[in-house]
This record gives sequence, C-alpha cells and structure tokens, in this order.
Amino acid sequence: MNWTDRRRRFRAIFSGNRCVIPVGVRSISARIAEDLGFEVGMFAGSTASLTVLGAPDLIVLTLSEFAGQAYRISRAGNLPLMVDADHGCGNALNAKRTVQELESAGVGDQPRGTNLPTPFGAAKPRLTSIAEGVGEDEERAGRPAESTLCIASRQRAQISGLDDAIARGKAMRRAGVDALFFVSVRTRAELDALAATKLPLILGGVSNVSPT
Repeated sequence: MNWTDRRRRFRAIFSGNRCVIPVGVRSISARIAEDLGFEVGMFAGSTASLTVLGAPDLIVLTLSEFAGQAYRISRAGNLPLMVDADHGCGNALNAKRTVQELESAGVGDQPRGTNLPTPFGAAKPRLTSIAEGVGEDEERAGRPAESTLCIASRQRAQISGLDDAIARGKAMRRAGVDALFFVSVRTRAELDALAATKLPLILGGVSNVSPT
C-alpha cells in the first residue's frame, strides 16, 4: 500500500506551529479516531503488548508482532500513525531493521534512548550513550531518499537531567532525526530550554506541568 499521503500530513504537522494532541489507537479504534477528527494516532508498546500478550509492556513482544499490528492499523484507515518503536531494540543493525519493518507498516517511528529490556537489578531505566544513540539514529535516519517516514528520537530528561537531554537532542538532530520526544517535562522553563534543540517537540507525561 502507499502510505505517502498520510506521512506528508504528519510532516506538515511537524512543520507547522500548532500543538496537536495524538490519540492512542488500536485496530478499529483508529478509524473511529479518524472519524472524530483526530489528526494523528499513537500506537504504544504497552497497547501492543496488552493486545497480543495480555501482559504489561515488559519488552518481550517481538518486532514482527509489533510491526504486524501497526500494519493492520494503518491498513484500516488513513490516520497518520506514530508508534513507540522500542520493540526491535538493540544496536544500530536492529535499529536499521526496525525502520525497514515500520516503513512497510506505514507509520512514523518513535525510538527510545534507553537500554531495553532493563538490565536485571537496575533501579530505573538506563540511557544509552550519546555515541550509541547517534549511531542508532543515523541508521534510522539513513532511510531511502524517497522515504517519507518520520523519525522522532525519544529522550528521558527526568533520568539524565535537562542539560544532558538538550545535548542528546542536539546530537540526534545532527544524526538526521525529524523530531524529538521528551518525557516528563515539568515546567515551561524546561520546555523553553528544550526548544534550543531546534526540532519539533513531542511531549509525554506532561499532565502536571507547572507554568513557571
């Protein structure tokens, strides 16, 4: 199938100056969201794991299982779809294959900058090094020139601190990603600081953001 039109609409949102709220979808709910007027759908790894395994998102769902679900959602309608592409995690070679599979599934790609699955005994998720993250995102961004797939690199400011998150964001911009996804931005000042990355921003976990 040809996914070009919906990806161009997704890119147009990134190029604009509006705040757009995506809606979590799976299978037929993507068509419902489209009929209700939502502009972007979000297919999270947690939703995929619950759908296939009936279990929490413990990063045991395979890439093919995840990409297959994403394809069926994309085929069901015309809603641009962004996915949480932590399934298929690994090194730069895994990242390259993940992009290839999701390219065929008709989605936008949102990879994480964390080591997954979380190593045994770790108190919290561990970030990949900037060098490793750049290598993986360069593989993702090295998609064919005719590709309209969008790549949004996910960063965790609440783990590494704001300065490191900004440094990572700038490095991923140089690697060729299209947008940055920041988790748990807490204040408007932090958001303004992250704008220094000079890429469109996707925000997660911001329900309690302070205006100061």
